[in-house]
Amino acid sequence: MSGTLDHVMMRVADLDRSLEWYRSHLDYEEKDRWDGDDFTIVYLGPEELHEEGAMLELTHNEGRSDYEMGDAWGHIAVRVEDVYDAYEELMDAGVEDYRDPDSCGGRYAFVKDPDGHEIEIVQRDHGTRWSIDHTMIRVEDADEAIGFWTRKFEYEHTDRWEADTFANYFMKPEGAPEEAMAVELTYNYDGRTYTMGDAWGHLCVRVDDLHDDWEQLLVREAEEYRDPESCDDVYAFTKDQDGHEIELIERESLEPPLFPE
Repeated sequence: MSGTLDHVMMRVADLDRSLEWYRSHLDYEEKDRWDGDDFTIVYLGPEELHEEGAMLELTHNEGRSDYEMGDAWGHIAVRVEDVYDAYEELMDAGVEDYRDPDSCGGRYAFVKDPDGHEIEIVQRDHGTRWSIDHTMIRVEDADEAIGFWTRKFEYEHTDRWEADTFANYFMKPEGAPEEAMAVELTYNYDGRTYTMGDAWGHLCVRVDDLHDDWEQLLVREAEEYRDPESCDDVYAFTKDQDGHEIELIERESLEPPLFPE
């Protein structure tokens, strides 16, 4: 099992406001949605989404507007051709100034969406503009975190950045194209712990066979959090060593309808 990362989910207080923000500033389009009894899920992404590219899932729960950001989740990163040009474009459009390229050594920049989710802007020579490059999560033990993604999901360590006080490790499926989303594991050397919050939801891995791959995860001693049967046999959830939720979903393509029936 070596599934591509399918999407990252975040919760939003005002769905219409968030949809307008991502449409107008990142040129995202709605790929599909699901209306439940008291919640709505919307998948978003660039119009020209690579077949192994990742989507953004926005979840809105009726009557909820007070999500806790926590610090166990960091950000999503989106690709642009020129970080300075992209940042100025967002500033001209009225996006709040958060961390400009100069404050980040000219290599990247950060903005926030209406709910405070951090979005990194990274310069890449591949992938559709604004497509998701990686999702960053913070981990308390780098060896355990790398081992989790290597053993459970057969991911490989594709890149790293080591500084004086922290290190970033990037993980992807073996042989994944550049356009696929990576998971960035951030490890701070000072031994700090993190709070999960509920403004971020989960990462999702696209699998070939939900039930077979779920059973393989259990053989590899993954946490049995929500099995396929408890999720109407359309998806399942495990957790990593720090408690980040990871969904498994079976997809035939990225064409609607995206929700299994």
